[in-house]
Amino acid sequence: MPEHATEKVPWDHVELTVGEVAARSGVAVSALHFYERRGLIASRRTSGNQRRYRRDVLRRVSFIRVSQRVGIPLARIAEALDTLPADRAPNVRDWERLSKAWRADLDARIEQLERLRDDLTDCIGCGCLSLSRCVLANPRDALGDDGPGPRRLLVDEPE
Repeated sequence: MPEHATEKVPWDHVELTVGEVAARSGVAVSALHFYERRGLIASRRTSGNQRRYRRDVLRRVSFIRVSQRVGIPLARIAEALDTLPADRAPNVRDWERLSKAWRADLDARIEQLERLRDDLTDCIGCGCLSLSRCVLANPRDALGDDGPGPRRLLVDEPE
């Protein structure tokens, strides 16, 4: 079993301890503390100064984890999470609004990954001219006139 695996978190717990959130989300307690310091998640404190998280924090942590895994910077994740209500659990409409706002960015990321996967063995327009195909695809580094970097791989970022 993974080292974070512990007893199953009871489904009927409305509030979770930091250990329960860590166990269910697969995220280390130290990462949860970090997310909280960055304002990505929130907890309340008990009279004994222990953290208690609403159960819906699991969705936020999952969103953070998956977003980071595909290379989305934490600052961008924070901006997205800031659009969700802080005083209640986000509902379907809230998540739908966030999803629509991210669609163009995610589509551009997907296109960028596809180009990297499919075209890396060909001339990418970086100006190295090291592959025999570069002389044909990018004669005299003509793509350099369009700007820096691998001109044939880059995808324009959405506005």
